[in-house]
Amino acid sequence: MAATFLPMSKAEMAALEWDACDFILVTGDAYVDHPSFNAALIGRTLEAQGYRVGIISQPRWQDAQDFKRLGRPRLGWLVTAGNLDSMVNHYTAAKKRRSEDAYTAGGEAGKRPDRATIVYAQRCRQAYKEPPIIIGGIEASLRRFAHYDYWDDRVRRSILVDAKADLLIFGMGEATIGHIADELKRRRSGETFPYPLGQTIAGVCFLTTDRSTLPPEAALEIPPFEQVSSDKRAYAQAYMAQEKEQNPFAGKRLIQEHDGVFLVQNRPALPLSTEELDRVYGLPFARQPHPSYTDRGVPALAEVEFSLTAQRGCFGGCSFCALTFHQGRIIQARSDDSLVQEAEQLIKQPGFKGYIHDVGGPTANFRQPACAKQAKHGACRDQQCLFPEPCRQLVVDHAGYLRLLRRLRALKGVKKVFIRSGLRYDYLMADKPERRRQFLREICEHHVSGQLKVAPEHASPKVLRMMGKPSLKVYDAFQKEYMAANEALGKKQYLVPYLMSSHPGCGLPEAMEMFDTLQTWHHRPEQVQDFIPTPGSLSTCMYYTGFDPRTMEPLTVPRTTREKAMQRALLQPHLPVNRSLVYAALAAVGRGSGAKKTPKNHQSAAPSRERRRSDKNKGGKRRF
Repeated sequence: MAATFLPMSKAEMAALEWDACDFILVTGDAYVDHPSFNAALIGRTLEAQGYRVGIISQPRWQDAQDFKRLGRPRLGWLVTAGNLDSMVNHYTAAKKRRSEDAYTAGGEAGKRPDRATIVYAQRCRQAYKEPPIIIGGIEASLRRFAHYDYWDDRVRRSILVDAKADLLIFGMGEATIGHIADELKRRRSGETFPYPLGQTIAGVCFLTTDRSTLPPEAALEIPPFEQVSSDKRAYAQAYMAQEKEQNPFAGKRLIQEHDGVFLVQNRPALPLSTEELDRVYGLPFARQPHPSYTDRGVPALAEVEFSLTAQRGCFGGCSFCALTFHQGRIIQARSDDSLVQEAEQLIKQPGFKGYIHDVGGPTANFRQPACAKQAKHGACRDQQCLFPEPCRQLVVDHAGYLRLLRRLRALKGVKKVFIRSGLRYDYLMADKPERRRQFLREICEHHVSGQLKVAPEHASPKVLRMMGKPSLKVYDAFQKEYMAANEALGKKQYLVPYLMSSHPGCGLPEAMEMFDTLQTWHHRPEQVQDFIPTPGSLSTCMYYTGFDPRTMEPLTVPRTTREKAMQRALLQPHLPVNRSLVYAALAAVGRGSGAKKTPKNHQSAAPSRERRRSDKNKGGKRRF
């Protein structure tokens, strides 16, 4: 029978009658034994295969002493920065230090170093030299090639080179780590292999100084680090090769030289089947923070504690999102039965009040691969599923998602099932009119609590093209049908659009288009997102190189602090602190202080906080 938690101390190991761990997993997050936290997911996967896994969470990194607290691992170290890239975790788009860390007990900042994967790997090697070091997680996955780093403002080497680790796992990693663990066990027992550790395993990156020793497999050499760090066209060429070869069925092995050492990326791991994914999420997670945190909660858990992860992957293809570089474009979905069983677990948990906060994944209404071809051959190399128009082969089906939601909301003890991970509205609008209207009516009736979040991101056609997002006409059509569905139900519910400022391709004239659109929508965003060039995304390549790598078209790239501040201010012109910046932006485009008038009765988007307060004071019922 599995322990309630994986051990974090020698005393906990002794209680399990362990003399040593097979693997010690070092993580930059607090240890929360929940499937939404990567350390728990990988640790429980290995435990299910019969391995002993200990956790070292947020160790003191100034020396190697804290890395010895569980002794030496028999088979290897597993190192991850946590659920977020450590630089994204620490710094805002303005490169200012964040004051809180949602993945630390009590939200306390400063419990992990910058570039945590590199620092932890080095300390593991200092603690015990012999066990191999395997790095993984989002930070390692997205930095596996030479990559532009926004905080250093330069191209850095592959994180595998800088960490001096033995292997890098990219992607979600459950199948890959299982294969690596079995190979390590067999090697320890004396079995010989024709190749060094992990070189034949999918989902792995490794280093070699001798290309002649590589297993025979089709390979593509991309421009080396020395070239991509000084030649932006070479960087774009390397990025596009990386993006096109991330096909688990037909992608080529990629090779990139770093100062005489060759980084080799094997083909991505195959997507997990529904049965395999069900087994992963059915593992015996405690679903709580480790008891050592006493009464200090981990804020990130609150977002997912009573939510259900229904699928992985995304075929949406937004340029600014690196998800496809990590999880891939092929949807991997859990069965309805698995999700219902997990919901029944949630109902029994202390603190459950009858509300399932979300049922989804990267996008809630993607529940199957985009087309039959994807499930057998992978995604197309040179074509997106939804952009610039939905592909003719796209399978649009919301019936299965509705069936799942109906089963969940019918469970005894469930009052409401919400959708918070967002709907991909262009996918919904590609459905047949009668089917999408039925879907919208049911969603609005049962699964929206006052407001639904969707992501048009911008209004400028030029910027939307750079983002890989649909025309604003699609959003306008969706908005009308959403409001019509609520009107038919007698509900007053709103859309909350996610918006982004300072994306590559967006100058002040394009930002002004968004400003004018907000006036038309009668919407005052309370929160907007500045574009952050994170590793692994197409938009980051645009930001660094100054052109669209798909076409080599030159782009306007907002770079100065002042211009970024003006663009952000144009998305929130109602804030007094932004007034001078808005006037400056208007003057810069030759519009003085003028602005389009706002229609008085337009209610397409969520009202401002002031208007909601006014409605409440008038006796109106708040629905959110």
